[in-house]
Amino acid sequence: MTINYRLIATGCLLGLMMLIGCGGGEAPPSEAAIDATPYLLETAPEEALEVASVHQSVAGTSDVVVVGKIGGSLNPWIEGRSAFNIVDRKVKSCTDIPGDGCPTPWDYCCSQSDLAKSTALVKVVGADGKLLAADARRLFGVKELQTVVVRGTATKDDNGNLVVVSTGLFITK
Repeated sequence: MTINYRLIATGCLLGLMMLIGCGGGEAPPSEAAIDATPYLLETAPEEALEVASVHQSVAGTSDVVVVGKIGGSLNPWIEGRSAFNIVDRKVKSCTDIPGDGCPTPWDYCCSQSDLAKSTALVKVVGADGKLLAADARRLFGVKELQTVVVRGTATKDDNGNLVVVSTGLFITK
C-alpha cells in the first residue's frame, strides 16, 4: 500500500512540475498593464482632414491628420485590440435624421452608399509595431459616434480600404 501512495504522490508532483514548467514563456501584458497616455494627444492637431479627403489624396504611404466619428458597421471595433473604424463626419448617421429611431445609428445603415470612400480603419500600435492587445473602448474610453482626431501614417490595402496607423489620438469629450 505504501508504494502505491508514493507512486501516486510522485506522479502528481511530476505532473505539477510539468504544468508549471511548460507555461510557454511570458504572457502578453494585460489591458490593465497598458498605459494609454503615450498614445493620446492633449490637444487636437490642427488642419485635420475628413476621412473622404484622405481617401482621395493618399497614394502609397502618407503622414496624415484625419478626423472622423467611430462607426461604419454594427461592430466598428476589433475585439480585444486597439483598432476601430471611423467615418467621415459629413456622412449622416441615423441620429442626424430627424425622427429616425434606429437603435444602432453608428452602423450608418441610412448612408451605406457613402461608406466605402468615407471609412478608415484606425490601428494603435506599440513600439514593436504590433496592434495593442487592449480593447480600444476600455483603453481609451471611447464609444460609437464619438469624434476622434488621428495623427498617423495612412495607406490603402489592395482593396482600396484606408488604414491609418496612429502615432497620436485626440478624443473629443
